[in-house]
This record gives sequence, structure tokens and C-alpha cells, in this order.
Amino acid sequence: MGSVARHYLSTLVYKFADGGFPWGILTVNVIGGFAMGLIVELSALKLNLSPELRAFLTTGVLGGFTTFSAFSLDSALLIERGEWFSAGSYMAGSVILSVGALFAALWLVRSFA
Repeated sequence: MGSVARHYLSTLVYKFADGGFPWGILTVNVIGGFAMGLIVELSALKLNLSPELRAFLTTGVLGGFTTFSAFSLDSALLIERGEWFSAGSYMAGSVILSVGALFAALWLVRSFA
């Protein structure tokens, strides 16, 4: 399910974005970080999810949705093309925005749940 969602979302983003930068996978990784924060914090504070269901949602669904291997490939391709600024921006943006999205979700749940 996660892999199919990744495919359709990244394809949709690429229809509207510049084709030279991996906006689709960056979008997927940021949303995946946010979703991870929501699932983990809601299951800890509000929902009584079994360990199996929590693992299914985080490792299974989100593991298929987020795309670190695709991130690595896109980074390598940008570097191999000599697009150092784009590669650095993509790598820094992926890490900073994805972790930031996770913290935003933690804050959201802690504040309003």
C-alpha cells in the first residue's frame, strides 16, 4: 500500500514540478516523516494500538511509502551530473524537512490530542 501511494503521489508532484529536481521523492519523504510522527505519538498517547498494528503502520506501510533508497539514488545521480548545489539542497532538504515534519506532528498531537 505504501509503495503504491508513493508512486502515485510522486508521479503527481512530478507533473507540476521542474523535472530536474527530485521534488516527488522529497515530498514523499517529508509527508512520511510527518505521518510517522502522527502514528507514533497518537499510538503512545491516545490510541491503544497493538505492537503488531503499530509495526504494520510504521515499518510496513510507511516503510513502503518513504523512499530512502530512492533518495540515495537521486542524490547520486545529481552528483554524477555535477549538479552539486542541487544535490546538497536535496539531501539537506530531505533530512531537515522530514525530521522537522516529524517534530511538527509530535507537537500537533501533543497540543491538540
